[in-house]
Amino acid sequence: MAELPAGYSELLTATTLSEALPFMRKYAGATIVIKYGGHAMGDRTLADEFARDIVLMKQVGINPVVVHGGGPQIKEMMGRLRIQSEFVNGLRVTDEATMEVVEMVLSGRINKEIVAAINRAGGGAVGLSGRDCDMVRGRKVKMKQRDPDSNIERELDMGFVGEPESVNPHVLDVLARSDLIPVIAPIAYGDGGETYNINADTFAGAVAAALGARRLLMLTDVKGVLSKDGELMTNLSPEAVATMIADGTVSGGMIPKVQTCVDAVTGGVDAAVILDGRVSHAVLLELFTSVGAGTLIGKS
Repeated sequence: MAELPAGYSELLTATTLSEALPFMRKYAGATIVIKYGGHAMGDRTLADEFARDIVLMKQVGINPVVVHGGGPQIKEMMGRLRIQSEFVNGLRVTDEATMEVVEMVLSGRINKEIVAAINRAGGGAVGLSGRDCDMVRGRKVKMKQRDPDSNIERELDMGFVGEPESVNPHVLDVLARSDLIPVIAPIAYGDGGETYNINADTFAGAVAAALGARRLLMLTDVKGVLSKDGELMTNLSPEAVATMIADGTVSGGMIPKVQTCVDAVTGGVDAAVILDGRVSHAVLLELFTSVGAGTLIGKS
């Protein structure tokens, strides 16, 4: 391989920064909510890159808010504790024992690992959950299932599985005016003082809408929304999403993700983006380049 000319690497870095400048200006002062999870969370190199990217966003005047999941880590801990659980329509049935594990893993281990990574990268992160300052109030998820034999619909008790009922963004507004970066576990109180486990995607969407965020970035383990031919769809409207769900182009676990994006956009977020968290610096590629890195769902 031919040796690069002297100064080539420095020139490339300077060119990249120059091209990113208009995008840094575009998002200066904006709030960006990032749902962090999947493969990127379990890969140390990607996790460190993610932490540096979040710190960079803060240093150029953007207000990043990180909401994280932790399904694989919860599953691992429950296996070690020999606690059985089952899933219904992608949601973990959560009894009291399971809820204790969920909160321990999400608000404890995972949250503090992300906070530590951001702090090592030179940022000032603070770990929170929806319970802190009564930020997010949850309510019990109501789910029905039809018996295939009798065709009778019955309501399922999902235990302490919740959904966001309301969001009080006061503490996040305060942090936005500081040097601190909030990292939030998707746990919330109910009106009766009970604790709810809330899907991280849904939680992030509700927080983004309450903050009027410029962007909701959903890091996943896929490139984004794909067409029937397997091509990445880079821009979609809520109407296009509804059509793709109806004709089966969007199916399975992608449905709740795109629906969260649509709900966030209709709730006041400028746009939501589903992008591949396995790609190095996916967040920066989405925000600071003209081509983006995933599927953007915006207003019609």
